Amino acid sequence: MEIKQIDNGKEGAFYIEIDDKKVAEMTYSHAEPNKIIIDHTEVSETLKGQGVGYKLVEASVDYLRANNLKVIPLCPFANAVFKKKHHEYADVLA
Repeated sequence: MEIKQIDNGKEGAFYIEIDDKKVAEMTYSHAEPNKIIIDHTEVSETLKGQGVGYKLVEASVDYLRANNLKVIPLCPFANAVFKKKHHEYADVLA
């Protein structure tokens, strides 16, 4: 399962497509030049229980680290993941 990313400089998303249909997506917006806000995560019922949401968060962490960014996880799911993995992800939390 390949996680793709789109970003227009103001907002973006990490997502997974199957047969040209988005089946999982985590959206964010740029809050400041060095911060993003994760505002929504959604995973298709067909993928529930497979850790897809976690994979989207991991992709965002990779992106944050590669671009020297911090995150404010307002999305309840993303926020829960960042709290659960606080020690692993502390370097990217705003």
